[in-house]
Amino acid sequence: MDGLRAITRTFWIGGLWVIGLIVTPVLFKMLDTVTAGMVAGKLFAAIAWVGLVCGVFLLVDNIWRNGVRGMKESSFWLIVGMLLCTVINHFAVTPIIAELKLQMNHAAEGLFGGGFATWHAISSLIYLVQSLMGLAYILRRD
Repeated sequence: MDGLRAITRTFWIGGLWVIGLIVTPVLFKMLDTVTAGMVAGKLFAAIAWVGLVCGVFLLVDNIWRNGVRGMKESSFWLIVGMLLCTVINHFAVTPIIAELKLQMNHAAEGLFGGGFATWHAISSLIYLVQSLMGLAYILRRD
């Protein structure tokens, strides 16, 4: 079970870092903004689903191994925080951004307006917080 736990952590947290710190910046350097944004959006959606599955597994595993006392450990609350970031970003913020993009396309706006930049910044901040919680989770000493 230790191996599966390690693979799960690596897949989720490593995926967050690789997509956010390496893949997305490369996409925006290599492709036009619209295409890069579409590909990045798909990657962020994919890692959100990975996070939901991996996070639930890690929570269940934590409770299975430690019982209720596991809720006192920092690892439990870091996983909960990361899951909350995933849920908020994927199910609340991302649909708002998608709607704003759609409105911009319909209005044929040349610049991102109507709050897109604000919501994108909020999403980026949530992703950063989640990535830092992942770092704390990896470095923790429970």
